[in-house]
Amino acid sequence: MKFSRKFFFSLWYWRQPPWDTNITPPEVYQFIEHHPAGRALDLGCGTGTNAITLAQHGWQVSGIDFVAKPIRVARKKVKQTQVQVDFRVGDVTRPEGINGPFDLILDIGCFHNLSSQGMEAYRTNVYRLLKPGGNFLLYTFIRTGDSESGNGVDEANLAAFSPRLNLVQRENGLERSSRPSAWLTFRKGNG
Repeated sequence: MKFSRKFFFSLWYWRQPPWDTNITPPEVYQFIEHHPAGRALDLGCGTGTNAITLAQHGWQVSGIDFVAKPIRVARKKVKQTQVQVDFRVGDVTRPEGINGPFDLILDIGCFHNLSSQGMEAYRTNVYRLLKPGGNFLLYTFIRTGDSESGNGVDEANLAAFSPRLNLVQRENGLERSSRPSAWLTFRKGNG
């Protein structure tokens, strides 16, 4: 029996999922330091930690996740701050009601969970929603070799962003379990 991604993630959110640390990664803070505030979209925002951090630094932020429980948590968290974030339950491959353009699109761990068809729709929407000159900051697990197990993307899936977005930075790393990962920054051309 095959369980849906939504069911799987919904089960995780009955407890504290291992990826939901309530800590914004240093890569996001580095981005904030070197770029003026603008409009941002957090894809797969979960409980809103990174969206709230961006808003606290002057960004106008929308966050989308396909599981309702973390969005409810995000809405409660943002009420405890002095900022506003538009949190929505929705599908990152069909982000209805999300209107660009955005100066920044952020994804920390969402893209690598999508199906091949979902990845293609996702890439199309990132390009459509990103402002010319805007940045797409992506953290993803990398699938190496012939491994088909677990989530992650292969190099071909990352290269598929490049015809429309320019890769300006890549920082390879290892997740806690020695799992290959990378932070990638893409920029949309001005033309």
